[in-house]
Amino acid sequence: MLWILRFSGFFSAAMVLIILSPSLQSFPPAEAIRSSHLDGYLRVPVQISPADSLNQLSFRKASTFRNADECGLNSQENLEKAGVCDPSLVHVAITLDVEYLRGSIAAVHSILQHSLCPQSVFFHFLVSETNLESLVRSTFPELKFKVYYFDPKIVRNLISTSVRQALEQPLNYARNYLADLLESCVHRVIYLDSDLVVVDDISKLWNTSLGSKTIGAPEYCHANFIKYFTAGFWSEKRYSSTFSGRKPCYFNTGVMVIDLAKWRRAGYTKRIERWMEIQKSDRIYELGSLPPFLLVFAGHVAPIEHRWNQHGLGGDNVRGSCRDLHPGPVSLLHWSGSGKPWLRLNSKQPCPLDALWAPYDLYGHTR
Repeated sequence: MLWILRFSGFFSAAMVLIILSPSLQSFPPAEAIRSSHLDGYLRVPVQISPADSLNQLSFRKASTFRNADECGLNSQENLEKAGVCDPSLVHVAITLDVEYLRGSIAAVHSILQHSLCPQSVFFHFLVSETNLESLVRSTFPELKFKVYYFDPKIVRNLISTSVRQALEQPLNYARNYLADLLESCVHRVIYLDSDLVVVDDISKLWNTSLGSKTIGAPEYCHANFIKYFTAGFWSEKRYSSTFSGRKPCYFNTGVMVIDLAKWRRAGYTKRIERWMEIQKSDRIYELGSLPPFLLVFAGHVAPIEHRWNQHGLGGDNVRGSCRDLHPGPVSLLHWSGSGKPWLRLNSKQPCPLDALWAPYDLYGHTR
């Protein structure tokens, strides 16, 4: 991987599509988790005014991408008239918080840059903090988006202690409530974590067939599925029997295509909450928001190509751990794990693959 270091952070994302790396077997799955290691310039108060958010979290204005003539040159007036219920839209949901805002902005930037028709992408931002909307608008003046407040009190009594305190953040669980938060006319959404970049047209992922399934995600059936639950879970038949008749595989909840109409009809939010209630009393897993999804959906997931979640680039929960890519083509790079590219770049101790994230970073004032 030494050749990567010879390139600047601004080489074409097309290079990513041809990179081959060591075996997937040496690449343990990891839930996209929030790092507890923050460097100085991201330590800002949770309650910030609009002016403070712009001053302390300053981002350069992104270019306006017009990637295909057939998409048309929509005026700002037309953009405002196109409501969230427009059936031609591609819906993407991402969380926004102060700690991860730099990653979220880079993710949005990457999606716009690689979309054939970026005007057709509608972003649903989930927040537990106020006053981030003006910052997003100043960075992406023509972006179609809506901000949804997720009240931490909804899940505060459902969250159990985890192996890491960072996994206990309420906003980690907002993905469980997308069917309730988003408008009923939104029948499908792509949920993305904030520590990733997309280097392909997001509409390809959007158009993935889910068949009869409610969610789609890249599956990793080589993973040791047993380790995601405690010995007590496996020894208690009333719990372990939930997987009877299923062939459960690990999947990373940081990249999912969700059929919200099916989710609403089946009441999956309540099913997830039920497992969280059991966890509070019986301690059936050690991680955060991932295991309830596995309990409800593992074995019932529409498989999506692995190219759409090249995960684990943040390494294990060991600071400074670097990883290589999976073999094969790449459409999405995901820094799940404890190492985040913006923190490592700022500390002047990046991993080689962090150079693939850098071109999408808009943090800081215009040079």
